[in-house]
Amino acid sequence: MADRSDDGLWRKGGVWDPLKDNKADKHAAATLPKTPQTLSPTYRLAFADDEFLSSEELRPIRLQLELMKVEMNLAERGIKSTVVLFGGARIPAPGQAAWAAHNETQRKNLEAASVYYDEARRFGELCGLHSARFNHQEYVVVTGGGPGVMEAGNRGAADAGAPSIGLNIMLPHEQAPNPYVTPDLSFNFHYFAIRKMHFLMRAKAVAVFPGGFGTLDEMFEALTLIQTKRMERIPLILFSEKFWRGLINFEALVDFGTIAPGDLDLISFAETADDAWKTIAEFYKL
Repeated sequence: MADRSDDGLWRKGGVWDPLKDNKADKHAAATLPKTPQTLSPTYRLAFADDEFLSSEELRPIRLQLELMKVEMNLAERGIKSTVVLFGGARIPAPGQAAWAAHNETQRKNLEAASVYYDEARRFGELCGLHSARFNHQEYVVVTGGGPGVMEAGNRGAADAGAPSIGLNIMLPHEQAPNPYVTPDLSFNFHYFAIRKMHFLMRAKAVAVFPGGFGTLDEMFEALTLIQTKRMERIPLILFSEKFWRGLINFEALVDFGTIAPGDLDLISFAETADDAWKTIAEFYKL
């Protein structure tokens, strides 16, 4: 039971209860008489003033809030490590139309790519089954929370009865949360940088499926951090060697001298979910 103390603060068991106090202050502010003074934007409580919180000067605070909200929620759930799935939002499930296709060639390519939806789903299931051995605190599936490959990863975890994380971001399209993300592990971001931090802070493996600019950005971010030893080496697995080698001439970077020959060892290729999980199991001696 929380009661107001002599200093005007809400106390719960002798400890200040800021949530109760803030709610009380908001209620008190809402019931004030409407005068030119109380209606002035300057009179709003700072933490209840959206215009103030959205100001240019408070960007550092907003960055910190996006970092801390997810950090605190995952810590409360005891989640210690994750397996990250990156991949195209536009890849449909088998039997579904390619909603993002702009022409017949794209439609055929995207619908043929539905095989990667199946593999991502199976990979999410394998991660979820293994996570159960650790009370779903290790090897927890995390995706961007959207459709396509992201949906498949969360769906696979759900198939295994495991929780999974979705890190959505505010975009004009594509990024409504898919229905397979565990609701209390579904997060939304404004800042790409903080979202990418949360993808990699706990990652024990990264699986990258065919995708577009966003997938490439996420893949190269992870690869750069591992190459520069800003994060520990972990399995970084690219699904579909044909897709990735057709897209990126990795050996050309070695030949030109812009990466070391050993940097190519940071990448593994897989064609199936079982192949990818075998790579992770061998790396961690599971």
